Amino acid sequence: MFLVLRTLTTLLFLLLALASQAIPENFTLDILTDQVPQARQMAEAKNGVIFVGSFGAGKVYAVEPTENLNAKPTVTVVAEGLMMPTGLALFEDDLYVAALNRILRFDDILNTYTEHPTPVVVTNQLPRDRHHGWKYLSVGPDNHLYFNVGAPCNICKREEEIYASIVRLNPVDGSMSVYAHGIRNTVGLAWHPDEQQLWFSDNGGDNMGDDIPAEEINVVTEPGQHFGYPHVHQGDLLDRRFGEGFSVDEFEPPVVKIQAHSAAIGIDFYTGTKFPAKYKNALFIAEHGSWNRSSKVGYRVSVVHFENSEPAYKPFIDIWLKDGQVSGRPADVLATQAGDLLISDDHEGRIYKVTYD
Repeated sequence: MFLVLRTLTTLLFLLLALASQAIPENFTLDILTDQVPQARQMAEAKNGVIFVGSFGAGKVYAVEPTENLNAKPTVTVVAEGLMMPTGLALFEDDLYVAALNRILRFDDILNTYTEHPTPVVVTNQLPRDRHHGWKYLSVGPDNHLYFNVGAPCNICKREEEIYASIVRLNPVDGSMSVYAHGIRNTVGLAWHPDEQQLWFSDNGGDNMGDDIPAEEINVVTEPGQHFGYPHVHQGDLLDRRFGEGFSVDEFEPPVVKIQAHSAAIGIDFYTGTKFPAKYKNALFIAEHGSWNRSSKVGYRVSVVHFENSEPAYKPFIDIWLKDGQVSGRPADVLATQAGDLLISDDHEGRIYKVTYD
């Protein structure tokens, strides 16, 4: 009876969202599965299997597609007992997982994921700080792995170069170098499909007010760039403690600013052909939502269109915050090979599927 009531509640929730135009016209939002507790980053294999990392659950999941369109996909636990395995990426035939201070590799994953495979440790030399310790992974055009190492604090300056950075890792020998500096807490990485440049989200500091500093969307145009933290926030605001002696012009400005505390995390470019033409190469953003703002913001998926080369930011699906009540927290977005969009929700353990009719 509980499951029936929950299903009816979910259907009513989606119908009300559609009626309120919180979902764009001709788009449909469905729950693909609600069996992935604390779902975070997603990666799609060539056969359509979706691998999903998790935050507190310590597990990596596989969501297997089904030929029956009315049946829910099968969810398999690939690995468990890991420390914050939030980020993952597929490269060649292997699955890479970021679990706090380690990057792990699960070999030949499509043939082994149902058998609880034993991972190979690519590196275990990353910081063990849990504060901003969660990571997302991305495979670059150079066949290297890229991931974030957040600041181990709200706002501080650490001498170790690896903190508050994006790191480039050679998956063959585990060697690492810092690719970009001055990034407080990014949990979203994506490569532009044409320009092959790395874009990333970055969350601004806490306890500075309801509306500063803004969340950022940035792009690395060349290795070694510095994006300001902890000296400058949102590209134009000097820090009260660490800004002395610095100028905002010394650092790379954000491409897009988003309402402070929205917690923009997972991002992905849309490369399919099912959505209308204006969505070609558009950037989708999972806004995880605020945790310490006087009134809540975020809890939605937004999109950035590039019209005449200028970014135009707006909400895309805005259904998970109603009258201050939260019903979901988008954690990642994934443009699928079939041309749809997936959204992970670590609040309800769901994967949503967005289609266009």
